[in-house]
Amino acid sequence: MGATITTSQTEQPRIYVACLAAYNNGILHGAWIDAAQEAWALWDEVAAMLAASPIAGAEEWAIHDHEGFGGVRISEHASLDTVTELASFIAEHGALGAALLDHCDGDLEEARRALEDRHLGTYASLADYVQEVTEETTAIPQALRYYIDYQAMARDAEINGDLFTVQMGWDTVHVFAGC
Repeated sequence: MGATITTSQTEQPRIYVACLAAYNNGILHGAWIDAAQEAWALWDEVAAMLAASPIAGAEEWAIHDHEGFGGVRISEHASLDTVTELASFIAEHGALGAALLDHCDGDLEEARRALEDRHLGTYASLADYVQEVTEETTAIPQALRYYIDYQAMARDAEINGDLFTVQMGWDTVHVFAGC
């Protein structure tokens, strides 16, 4: 079935980076950082957070939380390069980008390929897409038009992996060709 994205997942991607020296001493010290920026800028903000740590000489950090990444999980030791690439994709493409990343299990290259090469359009439903394609490519006799079950055809196309959808609202479905 298609992925569904909710409005709570459309906020700007950001990460909470914690100082591990402080954390290991029972002190919560960290910072929320906008993740949709260059990796060096992320590192500068991490370095500033570590410099302000209540534990002198703090060097180790970890990502303890994240938001705005949809269903994509950011590990606590993810590289800042990976974080910024994912966040930039989401910032550029919004909720659709987050939903695609979630559908592609966090595989950024696969999500990019799907958006660039396999996006077939936006429809009210997958059945609407299937009906449009069928009627444009097949001569259907008038007497048979009412016997075609486009819902079943859409379901089969999705189950077979020929198509997948990302639902963005009650009646807004992005249709993609399968892998």
